Amino acid sequence: MNNVGLNSGFMIPQYTTAALVTENKTLCFPASADSIPTSLGQEDHVSMGSISGRKLNQVIDNLEYILAIELMSACQAIEFRRPLKSSVILEAAHDYVRNFVGFASEDRIFAEDIKKLHSIIADFSLVRHCDSAAREKGIQLNREFADFAL
Repeated sequence: MNNVGLNSGFMIPQYTTAALVTENKTLCFPASADSIPTSLGQEDHVSMGSISGRKLNQVIDNLEYILAIELMSACQAIEFRRPLKSSVILEAAHDYVRNFVGFASEDRIFAEDIKKLHSIIADFSLVRHCDSAAREKGIQLNREFADFAL
């Protein structure tokens, strides 16, 4: 990136990704390993199920942000390899992303870009768009993603 300034280009999003990965590692510590005896020595497994579910939701949300940052970086990298083209599905993903986030020619804050990409990952619209592009070209994918739509 030209004119990297106060926001340090893609360095801060890379730090964010590293922090989210580390947070996910700590969230994967099993709730059952830290049980607290209650009711005269009985362990309360019921509360551990809800804690595990809450931790899982946080891990998924963090993962979606990690993927958003990786997607933003990958689309930036693809631009540097032009006029070369990638696969049909990757080009479709790149084009779809560019509807929401443009090429970063100068240093800027990426928070809003990351939120936009998180949104298209979380709502499965990116997956649906790529699946549609694959079907148009007669590419058979291994699985239908319609079942995962929220």
